[in-house]
Amino acid sequence: MAEPEIYWTGASQKRYGYWSYPLLFTCNAGQNGNYIFTKVVNNVWVPIYIGQGDLNERINDPTHSACAAGKGATHVHVHTTSSEQDRLAEEADLLAGHPEAYAPTGCNKKIGG
Repeated sequence: MAEPEIYWTGASQKRYGYWSYPLLFTCNAGQNGNYIFTKVVNNVWVPIYIGQGDLNERINDPTHSACAAGKGATHVHVHTTSSEQDRLAEEADLLAGHPEAYAPTGCNKKIGG
C-alpha cells in the first residue's frame, strides 16, 4: 500500500497518516476509519471537522457535509481503522491538538458546551 499523503499530529504528538480527496467523496459502505473535512488557508491544511465511523456514511451525512461545506471545506482526508477504540482515541487526540475544528470556526461540538 502507498504511503499516506498527509500527516496530522495530535495533542500527544502522535502522527496519523491520511489520504486526501476532493469533495464530493464516496467509497464502499462498511469501511470504518477516521476522516477530516479540511480546507487550505495560507498554504496550510485547516481542519473543519474531525470524525470517525463508516467513512461513506459519515462523510456524506447531510449534517456533517453541510456544516463543513458552509465553512469552506474543499477536501476530506481519510484512512481506514477497524478498531472503534483506536478510532475514538485518534479522534480525541486530533481534536485536542486542533481546537480550531470546534465551533464556531469548525463543526465539531464540545461535549457539555
